[in-house]
Amino acid sequence: MQSSTYHALTKDPDGDAPLVFAFHGTGGDETQLFGLAQELVPHGGVISPRGDVLENGAARFFRRTGEGVYDMEDLARATDKMAAFVDDWRDQFPNREVYGFGYSNGANILASVMMARPDLFDRVGVLHPLIPWNPNEVAGLAGRSVLITAGQHDPICPWPMTEKLVAWASAQGACVSTSFHAGGHEIRREELAALAAQLTTAPG
Repeated sequence: MQSSTYHALTKDPDGDAPLVFAFHGTGGDETQLFGLAQELVPHGGVISPRGDVLENGAARFFRRTGEGVYDMEDLARATDKMAAFVDDWRDQFPNREVYGFGYSNGANILASVMMARPDLFDRVGVLHPLIPWNPNEVAGLAGRSVLITAGQHDPICPWPMTEKLVAWASAQGACVSTSFHAGGHEIRREELAALAAQLTTAPG
């Protein structure tokens, strides 16, 4: 099944396997992380939406006015829309775990949804996020599993903001794990290994 809310590439889960949402980076599309999600969770359902905003022809999930300068009104719109999209899929496949991971702009929309609706995802992986605002406290994140990855010299996502996000998520009581490397905005092998562990390790 496919919601009409976003253009998306999808695969239904086998049996009671989890749903896995994959959110692409700026200029990507629904194909960018779909195969990775299938590889990481072979029996899972995969939902990979395409961002509904274009920036000079590049797909994104919300608008910005400059590098690292977000249109906060549009981010709020996109967050509500994505939360409704995820809710729709949860209703179609109830009583199963729901995971999400995203890269860059996809990590940002996922983080924003997680902050607004911490009940939606059991496990989250945000790869190279940039959260340039001060999030509110979120009681519902307590006990949720959150992976944050980054490059310590990422020119797009400054390292101090990553540290700030890790501190914020930990303060909300989330079970936070991290994978950092000395490079930039690229995803490295160790991050993929951490993401695989995040999405497949048995709880406990």
